[in-house]
Amino acid sequence: MDLTQHVKAVQDKIAAAALAAGRDPASVTLCAATKVQTDSAIRAAIAAGIRVCGENRVQELTAHLAAGAYAGAEVHFIGHLQTNKVKQVVGKVALIHSVDSEKLLRAIDGQAEKLDLVQDILLEVNVAREESKGGILPEQLPALAEAALSCPHVRLRGLMAIPPVAAVSGDNRKYFAQMRHFLVDIIGKIADNHSIVDCLSMGMSGDYEDAITEGATLVRVGTALFGPRPPMTGSAH
Repeated sequence: MDLTQHVKAVQDKIAAAALAAGRDPASVTLCAATKVQTDSAIRAAIAAGIRVCGENRVQELTAHLAAGAYAGAEVHFIGHLQTNKVKQVVGKVALIHSVDSEKLLRAIDGQAEKLDLVQDILLEVNVAREESKGGILPEQLPALAEAALSCPHVRLRGLMAIPPVAAVSGDNRKYFAQMRHFLVDIIGKIADNHSIVDCLSMGMSGDYEDAITEGATLVRVGTALFGPRPPMTGSAH
């Protein structure tokens, strides 16, 4: 299949999973994970119907932005973000998925203040408590959510998680269900009616249908769209 067919196949599976869960397919956003993809591959994906691109690395994000590769799509940052790279991301993307410390949160808020804008963010939760992964532990979530809600130049939109690779289909549903409970809990504790905390970013190529079953509103799909990832090179072109 070519890229257009891959995009259609994933969109169809998203719609089917949403409908099976009693949800509107329009309530689930497909984010194309464009890690190590070329400018031309990203343009082709957008031409095939992709409306949101998610970038993992600041260097690639910067190069693709300079080349105008994301034209026609919204751009998200979905990878680990170091505080010293915040200036290259804040104001350049619609949503940062991977906020996992108060230090990073404050850096984003400070940079957004300098640019006189409000940056939308998600808090990344290490839902399976994996030492090799970023994200805050579940018990740290309430405090970080409270801190985010107090930052004038940050808008907390929801949560993100990267569970372990599922050995068997369905293995990750327990983690996705936990994330849904965490989001509901945060929404229940918000005092004002101005916060729009409604995004649950979870599910990738191997498990996005299970994630949708458990309430994902955004799935990050790379391999199922672009095929096996090409090796890293020094150029984004």
